[in-house]
Order: sequence, then C-alpha cells, then structure tokens
Amino acid sequence: MVHSQHGLHVLVCGGASDAHTWNLVCLQLLLEEAGHRVTNLGPCVPEELLARECLTHRPDAVVIGSVNGHGYQDGLRAVRRLRREPSLAAVPVALGGKLGVAGGRDAAAADALRAAGCTAVFDDGDLDAFRAWVDELAGPRQPTRATADRGARTGTTAGRPTADRGARTRATAGAPTGGRRA
Repeated sequence: MVHSQHGLHVLVCGGASDAHTWNLVCLQLLLEEAGHRVTNLGPCVPEELLARECLTHRPDAVVIGSVNGHGYQDGLRAVRRLRREPSLAAVPVALGGKLGVAGGRDAAAADALRAAGCTAVFDDGDLDAFRAWVDELAGPRQPTRATADRGARTGTTAGRPTADRGARTRATAGAPTGGRRA
C-alpha cells in the first residue's frame, strides 16, 4: 500500500497490438479525478518499452487497457516481461477490457493472466471493481487541505460524509477484498 496525500503514481498503456486511445484517456481521467498521478504511454506499447518506462518512472501500479480483443495475448507477454525484472516483480499490474475476440467474459484467460503475474484482471471493463482495486492499493486517504476545508463546510472528511463514517466502516469491515464498498 502507498500512503501518500498525492495518491498513487499509475502508469497506463495499451497492449502492443492495441491502437485505441480513448480508453486510455478515460482511464487517465478516472485515476486523476480520484487524486492519482498518471503517466500515460498511449497505445501500441511493446513489452520492452513498457519495462523500460516502468524502470524509469517507478510507478506504484501499471494498468494495461485492451479494446481490440487481444488483451489476453498482449497482457500475457507484458506481465511476463515485467515480472522478469526483479525491481518490478511486486508492482501491481492490472489488465482490463476485452481479453478475447469471442465476446463476453473469459474466466480461464483471466485465471491464466493472474497465474502469470497480473495482480488484477477486469474482463470486459468492470469499472466498479477497478475503482475498488485502486482504492485498496491507495489505502486510507489522508485529507488534504482542500478536502479538510471543504469537509468543514459540508460535514465531510476526505470527501466522505462524517455522519455515516461509522456505518460505512461497519458495513465494509467484513466485505471481501475487492468487493463493492457501501
């Protein structure tokens, strides 16, 4: 877990064969709106370039997006390459989007990606699960001056209502890791 008032540093890219960009822009905006810093390498990122950029930028997490349906193939090569670098062996890697061209979710492909070293697989773009995964990586947020000032005016702390904080904690205390939060 990274405990920083500046959030995580997340490296976002497309797989080597995936030329789509808007999904990466959307991921970047989603992460930045949640308070994280993003390095967006863009589409068609070969495994060697991804490894070099990870060694240079030292991200807290890597997110690989796929729209073209080759996420399984591209992701498998990418995560295997990253895991060959000792200093990148523990960096969380998520793959999301279309894993295959057949359509629908592919549990076997997701399992194989996790076995190869993906920390998380979000088949067919499950944004709620992705948000929960990022929140879990980031750990408890420390209120910034802006959120503390806003909280004093609106009755919230770190963007969360103060009145229901105990109820929220009780509701999620027994929730499985990566599950939706109340």
